Amino acid sequence: MKVLVTGVAGFIGNAVALRLLERGDAVVGVDNLNDYYDVSLKEARLKRLDPFQNFTFLRGSIAERVFMEDAFTLSKPKRVVHLAAQAGVRYSLVNPQAYVSANLIGFANVLECCRRFNIDHLVYASSSSVYGANTTVPFSVDQNVDHPVSFYAATKRSNELMAHTYAHLFGLPATGLRFFTVYGPWGRPDMALSLFTRKILAGEAIEVFHHGNHRRDFTYIDDIVDGVVLTMDHVAQPNQRWESDNPDPATSAAPWRIYNIGSNNPINLLRYIEIIEDALGVKAKKEFLPIQPGDVPETFANVDSLIADVSYAPATAVETGVRRFIEWYRSFYDV
Repeated sequence: MKVLVTGVAGFIGNAVALRLLERGDAVVGVDNLNDYYDVSLKEARLKRLDPFQNFTFLRGSIAERVFMEDAFTLSKPKRVVHLAAQAGVRYSLVNPQAYVSANLIGFANVLECCRRFNIDHLVYASSSSVYGANTTVPFSVDQNVDHPVSFYAATKRSNELMAHTYAHLFGLPATGLRFFTVYGPWGRPDMALSLFTRKILAGEAIEVFHHGNHRRDFTYIDDIVDGVVLTMDHVAQPNQRWESDNPDPATSAAPWRIYNIGSNNPINLLRYIEIIEDALGVKAKKEFLPIQPGDVPETFANVDSLIADVSYAPATAVETGVRRFIEWYRSFYDV
């Protein structure tokens, strides 16, 4: 099967592409290699895919309509895994236009190309951030998510609604995955695990927001990849029992689905820091700060529907995942 993966130089996109190539699929990867964070890390991720003859890389932006049309024309994919996006809650407070370009215009281009080229199944990245002001945990796909607290979250919720219209109007099977705090080797340097590791090893104080009272459903990258690939293979179908007067927010009369993808096992931020300290053998200096605008105090994924539909089974303990990250970090950065 030929699969087009957007964001192929990104953390999740690269890992998904590698898994697909290892199982024998042909992958066409799209990425613009922007400088939101260290480009050399993105280039190093791409080198992991070089040994595969069934991998093709196309450099360009999903926000460029002509480029995307050319990419689909050249690759003729059967399925699309769309993971390219402008990431980060906090950055959306200072540069919202980047999110409009990548997450709204770019996603519209992906949808239109999927429609025109008769794609069998579109799987795309949403985010746990869409739960916003919700306080009932664990977060369930059956909950209302119409009160985002960051512009990033608003763009991700918009993606879910945009995908639904294409599923309804054109019969495009589309599945959105709400990712919960992904971590592991090759992770983004702006994420907590990388930031904490770098500063602890440098003897600098780490910033602990919300005075350490955050709880996060940290999900290891291998578990995430398992869920993405299983979902891609399980093409979204209409819910024949869907009722307009009692609508299920996670399904539709159209071939459209929404799933949470997390570990279903949140831990306190201070405990997470302890695990990092243990793996490094170094105690952290901490600067306790209030919660930042756009942040949510807790994330906790109910993944029952993903387990039921595709046999998703997150299995990596956070202690194991952090240790693997630290081993990779020391090797990659020669620390």
